[in-house]
Amino acid sequence: MSQDGNDGGYNAGIAVFSYIVGGIIVWSLIGWGLDNLWGTRWIVLAGALLGAAGGFYLSHMHGLTSQRIPTGREGAAGGPSKDAEQ
Repeated sequence: MSQDGNDGGYNAGIAVFSYIVGGIIVWSLIGWGLDNLWGTRWIVLAGALLGAAGGFYLSHMHGLTSQRIPTGREGAAGGPSKDAEQ
């Protein structure tokens, strides 16, 4: 983690990961239960895909998937590094 406490990118990445993985786990378990109830074998896969899509959707709606450039600093879009000029 950074020394100045600015670890928003790390936290956003962990949040996106947990939304997607959590969605996959929850909806796969729901699909597994429905598969056992109805005697099918494909609903667990549909549940996993639905969970992944739902997790990404939640991440996007919470603004975690947008690229942000911190104010007051040059980001990657600011051009080449100034280190080579020294």
